[in-house]
Amino acid sequence: MLRKLRRVILWPLLLVVAWASFDALIWPRLRPIASPELLDHNDLIGQGEYIFNAAGCLGCHTDDDNNGLPLAGGRRIETDLGVFYSPNITADTETGIGNWELRDFIRALRYGIDPKGRYYYPVFPYTSYHQMQTQDMAVIFTYLQGLPSVNQANKAHVLPWYLRLRLVNWAWQKLYFKPGEFQAAPDQNEIWNRGAYLANAIAHCGECHTPRNARGALNAKMFYAGTRNGPDGETIPNITPHKKTGIGNWSADDLHSFLKQGMTPDGDFTGSLMAEVVDNSLQHLTDDDIDALVEYLRYIPAIENQVKKLKKQQDTFEY
Repeated sequence: MLRKLRRVILWPLLLVVAWASFDALIWPRLRPIASPELLDHNDLIGQGEYIFNAAGCLGCHTDDDNNGLPLAGGRRIETDLGVFYSPNITADTETGIGNWELRDFIRALRYGIDPKGRYYYPVFPYTSYHQMQTQDMAVIFTYLQGLPSVNQANKAHVLPWYLRLRLVNWAWQKLYFKPGEFQAAPDQNEIWNRGAYLANAIAHCGECHTPRNARGALNAKMFYAGTRNGPDGETIPNITPHKKTGIGNWSADDLHSFLKQGMTPDGDFTGSLMAEVVDNSLQHLTDDDIDALVEYLRYIPAIENQVKKLKKQQDTFEY
């Protein structure tokens, strides 16, 4: 009887443990990474700077509050699950990513896995970056490798004990993450799809503008509908085209001016985190790409979700 129980219970359990161990610890290092097509060096640098800016890398990886050096990490990011510090992504070989190969960088963005096979916390928006085209990942890496390196050790995250095991991130990915490149919507035009790619894969707008559940996963049913509990506890507005609680009353020109300059329809200027996004990222985009973002934002599903108080005489909300 005991031998039968072992066959029925123990062996299947051992197989599950063996598979999970392989999937979590070994497979990440073996996962094949596609090699992007090589471009002329000048094209690589120019495109790399453009995608780097669009992706908002500078803001997250620079500790401006403490006069930190660009991309040296250390920026404090407060969440409900703990305090995270962004890493050094300069080309320093001791404390940055100077020893990384291109495949390491692509694996990090596509699968949320570091060169040692450890799974990243989803505070790193690989959950959006995974949709980037491999070529765009490659040009960012090339651009980063040419920037000044800074020797600055990364700060340890301040997390509850149960989140300190990276195996938790593996389990989280199994539940909430499915990697893959952006796929254009066949029923939408080229401009809309360009805007969708910029917003969702590169600029990762949904990471801030979409509410999360208690386990840190985005609520797909409230995509871009805003949240009262955004990064660093800030209230992040609804940017769906809902007439009363979103930006449904904004014209295309209003949106273009806001994304490019941070100016709202009433002539005011945005502040806080969005001002940083405009300064470090959106203002560097071409007018065509801004127009693509406008096209996309105006024609995504409108969702009613009031996260900001309405202004007294205007049917809109405050940024």
